[in-house]
Amino acid sequence: MELTDLLTFSTVARLGGVTRAADELNTVQSNVTQRVKALEAEIGTALFERHSRGMTLTGAGRRLLPYAQRMAALSREAVLAARDDGEPKGPLAIGSLETTAAVRMPSLLAEFHRRFPAVRLTLRTAPTAELVALVLDGALDGAFVAGPIDHAELTATTAFREELVLVTARRWESLASLRAGTPESGPTALVFRSGCTYRQRLEQVLSEFGWPSAARFELGTLDGMIGCVAAGMGVTLLPRAVVEGNGQNGNIRIHTLDASLSQVDTLFIQRRSAHSYSALRGFVCCLNAAGQAIAA
Repeated sequence: MELTDLLTFSTVARLGGVTRAADELNTVQSNVTQRVKALEAEIGTALFERHSRGMTLTGAGRRLLPYAQRMAALSREAVLAARDDGEPKGPLAIGSLETTAAVRMPSLLAEFHRRFPAVRLTLRTAPTAELVALVLDGALDGAFVAGPIDHAELTATTAFREELVLVTARRWESLASLRAGTPESGPTALVFRSGCTYRQRLEQVLSEFGWPSAARFELGTLDGMIGCVAAGMGVTLLPRAVVEGNGQNGNIRIHTLDASLSQVDTLFIQRRSAHSYSALRGFVCCLNAAGQAIAA
């Protein structure tokens, strides 16, 4: 069983299709398809169900996936462990929510680079669900995600505590004026793609307003989302620190929510069984030294 075939299989499973998997693996679609078919031929059963919307795992695929993830992660860790002589250096892959990367990460990354210039750190932004999958796959050494996270294979430390606020155009003067709307007259929900915890929380807020079927519009960037809010296109839910530090602050209105809806922890997650090599320990040390890590 080829390790590259297993890595390709787990990437297709996570992304749900050959095209996206080929983009992430920096290869052509035909190579991805060939490796998946070779693995299916070796095992003797189909691992995916193919349909117009992409590919989903069969029962056999679901049973194979955790083994493929562990083998791919173990292979990467073996190389890193062999090269680790106690001095932080080499590659380090960290994931983050878009909002955390924009507000919380710059000073932390600058300090880490100053202390450990030999480490080649890469930062990848994605929604929480995708980041969790990437850490489990071993593609990321750690990631900042929205809590709560309860997974037997992960450790989680609270890194930041955020207050989520509802962000609207200035014409929406209060939550009462928003609640007075209807699904037809109320604003569109501006959201990140599926798997984003803030999106789920916003949908909960809209449901409480009586708009469970309010229109959704997906955006891929933080600046684009706040710009669309300022232009009156819709409403969104973001950490207060992100909104208050944005240049559009004069064109938007911030609405405070009840604590049950507004409080969320940003967690730094790692795989429990992963080798804690020097570069990762150095990163965690910088996080702690900055006074940002809070005991969970």
